[in-house]
Amino acid sequence: QCILTGLWENDLGSKMEVFKVDSEGNFFGEYHTAVSSTTTPIQPSPLVGTQHLDKDEQCTFGFTVNWKKFSDSTAVFVGQCFTNDNEDEVLQTSWLLWEKADSQHNDWKATR
Repeated sequence: QCILTGLWENDLGSKMEVFKVDSEGNFFGEYHTAVSSTTTPIQPSPLVGTQHLDKDEQCTFGFTVNWKKFSDSTAVFVGQCFTNDNEDEVLQTSWLLWEKADSQHNDWKATR
């Protein structure tokens, strides 16, 4: 059974806390990234998301992080929660980050 509520940490040391998932699958929390391209000190940032609730409880989900406290960028994550053979919950995700571009002509370098 995968439950998104709680504290998660990735391979790079970034931490995400999901505070609560409501009955519709909506959730909010805080993301503290361990990596950044900005010189401004990293600060925890708000996240908001939703998950697809299904019978096997290995849900798909997505969330957005607004790095407004230290960066002009926004990131979106999508993925799925799995329970591995050791009964550990694992989140597999892909992400896309858009960093503020100085012009529409230069937006090609805004995504990662």
